[in-house]
Amino acid sequence: MSKSIKIFDTTLRDGTQGEEVCFSADDKLRIAQYLDALGFHYIEGGWPGSNPRDKAFFEKAAAHDFRQAKIVAFGSTARPGGNIETDPNLNALLEAGTPAVSIFGKSWMLHVKDALGITAEENIHLIYESIKRIKAEGREVIYDAEHFFDGYKDDPNYAVRTLEAARQAGADVLVLCDTNGGMLPHQVYATVKEVDRMIDAPIGIHTHNDGELAVANSIAAVQAGCEQVQGTINGYGERCGNANLCSVIPNLQFKLGMETIPAEAIEDLSKCSRFVSELANLQPYERQPYTGRSAFAHKGGIHVSAVLKTPKTYEHIEPETVGNKRRVLVSDLSGKSNLRYKADELGIDLDTYGDDLPDIVQSLKDRENNGYAYEAAEASLNLLIRKITENRVEPVQLEGFRLLIEKNENNEPRCEATIRVNAEGTTEHTAAEGNGPVHALDQAFRKALISFFPEIEAMRLQDYKVRVLNENSGTAAKVRVLIDSTCGKRKWSTVGVSENIIEASWEALVDSYSYYLLHEMQPASSTNQTPTP
Repeated sequence: MSKSIKIFDTTLRDGTQGEEVCFSADDKLRIAQYLDALGFHYIEGGWPGSNPRDKAFFEKAAAHDFRQAKIVAFGSTARPGGNIETDPNLNALLEAGTPAVSIFGKSWMLHVKDALGITAEENIHLIYESIKRIKAEGREVIYDAEHFFDGYKDDPNYAVRTLEAARQAGADVLVLCDTNGGMLPHQVYATVKEVDRMIDAPIGIHTHNDGELAVANSIAAVQAGCEQVQGTINGYGERCGNANLCSVIPNLQFKLGMETIPAEAIEDLSKCSRFVSELANLQPYERQPYTGRSAFAHKGGIHVSAVLKTPKTYEHIEPETVGNKRRVLVSDLSGKSNLRYKADELGIDLDTYGDDLPDIVQSLKDRENNGYAYEAAEASLNLLIRKITENRVEPVQLEGFRLLIEKNENNEPRCEATIRVNAEGTTEHTAAEGNGPVHALDQAFRKALISFFPEIEAMRLQDYKVRVLNENSGTAAKVRVLIDSTCGKRKWSTVGVSENIIEASWEALVDSYSYYLLHEMQPASSTNQTPTP
């Protein structure tokens, strides 16, 4: 029978201590509901005694029926020198009304003396009495032994005594914390092994990523005997973050054969990762193992050729098991295998144009050498392949455009674009203003196109990025412009490159509108579509 590991998520508490990570009470509730649906065992919602937002979350959570997860309130042991029965920290934990409570206490004499300013015995007393009071109210107690590994290195006997006090007071789980994130896997393994031998209680692990080892340390702890793993989605957390549950869970499940959350829920991990990123208003980390967009992306021609024959030649698991997908990139490192795979993915039948493959590959290599990047601009790649294989021409030809940028008497900038385009022998001449030159050009081009293609009204530009390619050239540098566009049901990306930022932007703009006109009548499933949570 495989070992079962309880998954304790602290994204809503420890994760929010990470730089730039912030969730509203409603955001927290949505994430908690999502994790509950995935089968997480514990969801730590915050510190109810520390801020109004966390208090509001617990009020909202109390009105929701969580089917699988236990909501956990987090706080410290009682304050030194006070009355246990009236301690505000403990009262706030109880008032949160959660079925489980996580209390942290000091394991390292450095903190006992310097941070709390009390004696070793007073600290033991605080741990024991605090947990005893919470247990008396019928709550499950998870005791977080803060800085346990540092404390154990400094004074193993005292560190273990703090655990014994927590256990004697009734703590249900004793969690060993690498709070400073400085331990190595072999140190974590040896310490957990010793503690597991000495203490008759379920043990958990809580690691930080300051040494880039939070996931490795969590796995080592489980191998040494831990039954609960604490961590966060995407590894969010203070300083360098916490153990990333998006990596911990599949490692335990697929590599060690242990039970964590249901197998069908693991297939939602990639979606969960993006969902939490969206609510945090942070860009997803593309190279994140397992769930990142690049986790199963292949670029080298030799790699792609092998993967298309036998995926496990360059993939350690099947991407679908974590809800991810295989991606083949097209670049100057590509071969024919990359191009065929990508063409199939884009719905282009290259079998009819077999003689054109060398020309397409060479064109791609030449253009990438000049600064183009099609890995993130598959709509432009689609158009380029069609231009070579089908001799496709643009539905609208530019006759010319002019940009005017000025400041008025109020010192406010004004941008105006005038454009002439021709479609089917008819010329359209329009003008428009915008917030900047690219915006004005887009508005004028859109106005001209709508007279020929009214369906253009449904699409809009979603994102605009500029990257300097040869920074030593200063303001004369070549730039790459990437534009993301959407029509609601699909999303696509295009690229333009030039020493002139307006020319690069124009190229990406034209590709964006051309791609939409080419695919407007096709179903969303047949085009490059970016999934959203």
